[in-house]
Order: sequence, then C-alpha cells, then structure tokens
Amino acid sequence: MRASTTPPFLDRPIARWVALCCAAVSIALLLFIHRNDLFPGPEAASPADTAYLACVSERHGQIDEMLRDGVVSDSRATLFKTRAEALCRATVPVE
Repeated sequence: MRASTTPPFLDRPIARWVALCCAAVSIALLLFIHRNDLFPGPEAASPADTAYLACVSERHGQIDEMLRDGVVSDSRATLFKTRAEALCRATVPVE
C-alpha cells in the first residue's frame, strides 16, 4: 500500500484559517452579547428616583429656611433632615 502524498485536511493552512475565523466570530459574538455589561451607558433616572429627590429637595429647603430664621439649631436641623429623608423614602412609591 502506498502512502497518500496529500496531507490530511486538518493539517492544511485552509483548516487553520477556518479555525481562526471561527474563533474571531465567537469572540465578536460574545462581545456583542455582553456589550452592556462591558460598556455600561448612562442610565436614565427612574420616576421613583426623581420623585424621591424632589421630595428631599423640598423638605431640605424648608428645614434650611427654619435654620436661617433661627427656629431650629444646627443639630436639630441635621436630625430633621435625616427624618425628612426617611419620610420621603416611606411616601414615594418604589417601582
């Protein structure tokens, strides 16, 4: 029996190019599928966050006004601000 002079298909350069192309396509597909995980974009604020921030801003403004008028002391103002944040968390609906 005579040995074949042509090398097997997997030893040819074309087979290596096919394997390289498959690997490149696989990597590109993985990058495309996980593009938001790898490169997160800016996230829009949810309506609940906007409502919470509006509530806190309004309450802090009222407390700052009381502080300017001399109705409350600095320590009381700090306490009132933390309570106002808790109130806003409790009253603003969560999505």
